[in-house]
Amino acid sequence: MKKANAIPLMLCMFLHSASVWGQSVEPTDSISHELQEVIVTAKQPATKLAGSTFVTTIPGSNLADIGNALDVLAQLPMIKVEDNTVSVIGKNNIEIYIDGHPMRDNQELQQILSSHLKNVELLMAPGAAYESTTGAVLKITTKRNFIQGLSLTDQFQLMRRRKWSLTDLLGLSYRVGDWELFLNGSLNRSNSFIKGTTTNTIVYNGQETVVGSRQNNVYPTTAGSIKAGLNHEKGSQSLGAYYRYNPERGDFSNDGAEWLDDNTPLLRRIDRKIRAHSHSVSLYYENTFADNYLLHFDGDFRKSRNNNSVATTYPKSANPDVNSHDLRKSTLWAGKLYLKFPFGKGNFTVGTQDSYTHTSLNYHMLNEQVNQYIPSSLTYAKQTSAALFASWTRVFGKFSLAVGARYEYVDYDFKVNGKHDEEISHRDHLLTPDVSLIYSFNDDAQISLSYKLATVKPPYSQLTSSLSYTGLHEIEGGNPTLHDEKMHDVQLLGMWNRFMLQADFTRSLDTYAFVKQLYPADNLQLLMHPINIDVSALNFYLVWSKPIRCWTPDITLGIYRQWLTLGHTSYEKPIFSYYFDNALSLPHGWMITASFYGQTQGDMHTNRFGKTWFAIDASVGKTFLHKSLTVKLTATDIFNTVNNNWTMNTYGIFVDKHQSYDGHGISLNIIYNFQPRKSKYKGSSAAEEELKRL
Repeated sequence: MKKANAIPLMLCMFLHSASVWGQSVEPTDSISHELQEVIVTAKQPATKLAGSTFVTTIPGSNLADIGNALDVLAQLPMIKVEDNTVSVIGKNNIEIYIDGHPMRDNQELQQILSSHLKNVELLMAPGAAYESTTGAVLKITTKRNFIQGLSLTDQFQLMRRRKWSLTDLLGLSYRVGDWELFLNGSLNRSNSFIKGTTTNTIVYNGQETVVGSRQNNVYPTTAGSIKAGLNHEKGSQSLGAYYRYNPERGDFSNDGAEWLDDNTPLLRRIDRKIRAHSHSVSLYYENTFADNYLLHFDGDFRKSRNNNSVATTYPKSANPDVNSHDLRKSTLWAGKLYLKFPFGKGNFTVGTQDSYTHTSLNYHMLNEQVNQYIPSSLTYAKQTSAALFASWTRVFGKFSLAVGARYEYVDYDFKVNGKHDEEISHRDHLLTPDVSLIYSFNDDAQISLSYKLATVKPPYSQLTSSLSYTGLHEIEGGNPTLHDEKMHDVQLLGMWNRFMLQADFTRSLDTYAFVKQLYPADNLQLLMHPINIDVSALNFYLVWSKPIRCWTPDITLGIYRQWLTLGHTSYEKPIFSYYFDNALSLPHGWMITASFYGQTQGDMHTNRFGKTWFAIDASVGKTFLHKSLTVKLTATDIFNTVNNNWTMNTYGIFVDKHQSYDGHGISLNIIYNFQPRKSKYKGSSAAEEELKRL
């Protein structure tokens, strides 16, 4: 064997043995023999920068047989997957589309095999066709493999961390002629355990006072879903609809204690029961006519109900029980219509997006003494939104230009205990423009500069005057006076050979951050709630990726630096981070991954997060039955080194939070696909931002 070929082969063998050792799995002789016979024909995923979009082609790459779509995304530049949740590094509020329709939960990604992916597009500067709050858009396209008859997909996951959890996903689809009927169901029984301590230090009545608590939280939850729908496609027209029902049941408990100064800790138990469900209906219609004209319509309806009851007891003291109950209801109607057509030697898109939302929160405090400073209340919010958007793109030689604008009218009505609140209710006229300029040197070198103005509305859960009892001296609540955030974003993207650069500078006016401050009451009470702040921030990330035979490495180095002063305190300590992802594609369907990551201590808004110097996740998997069956063993946070601690210093109160999550564990995934194929549902979100706020 030549020296040039021996080096990457040794790297493959070393990383393979390290990942297997980290999972406490003994290497078998068969795997060792296969490593000695490696013949690599796969190649690195072809990631290209097309304007402000990273486009990755999956077929023929090392990632084609890695497992499911989540496994693929975890190995792509600028994308991170943690506990089946997808995020884009340096971006907030991302939207994910699968074959043109919005992803409603991560189960959809789990049900797609990597071998059925065609390409992945990451839009780093979404235009006016998306809500102005959208930081990035992830578009996933699967291969067209329509098969007449029945298709079945089942995925089972068994996970052990501090507690056992299991998930089963089942999808059935039947295609006959131009029609497709589908039925999906899921059952998720999860149980997590989080423990920690919180100490609050404050000068109260001229003396340094410490309010502390200890938490041991257990979160057993049973959730399910059932989704049924149809699609029809004939010629240039297609339409579809689905209905989905999601029930959820949770019984949380927290056995801990709380104390004041040097007094003996007072034992405390908090029990919380959640009974929730939601109904969703979605439909779409799409028609391509006159060759280059595309008309698309989406409609959404969602209704949800969330019933919570909380009981706080002090078993070894004379303190009375503190019980409360709250009921949250919400309803959404939304529609989106747009037309794409050629114009001015480019492409033009024009459309409208409208929604009507109302939500209510009925909170009852059942303890008369606590009710004096945490009163029962009924809050009601109603919002009507109507938006017009337009965008135009054109290529001028090596230059590309994209411009867009979005106008939105918002009527927000807020009531407390049946009374209209004039100070909080408002009507706004919002105009949010965006522009991108791209220059292409060649196929391997591009640079783009973009600007976007966004209006970010706070989630409805924060727009409430209700307060929650969390201890004898601690309260949590929302803030109905929160303003909409105005965010200016300037972004620079570049690519040269195997290097990629992403830099963002944002200036956010009236974004919100959590603070803790004194609450006016007869005794010492600390209130945690959100307030509006102004903050500037810089995100800078450098990515390098290059294939080495069977080894696909991906290295990301980044920094987050913000400029924020609240009172006499500055929150400007930068956070440095790194991600080193590795994928090894081996013969006979074996695939191994190992991801190393960490970050320094630093500030993000009003929190200073602890450092994680070194953490590692790893997996080993294999396909069977002509890739219809996939079995994978995954270990997360192998050395239990991820730091979840943080501190906060606001309004003279210093909060020190030490907490331990159960990210350290192992899971077994089994996926079976019978005649898997692409879904034809082409609907997209009619009001993605409103759904997230609810």
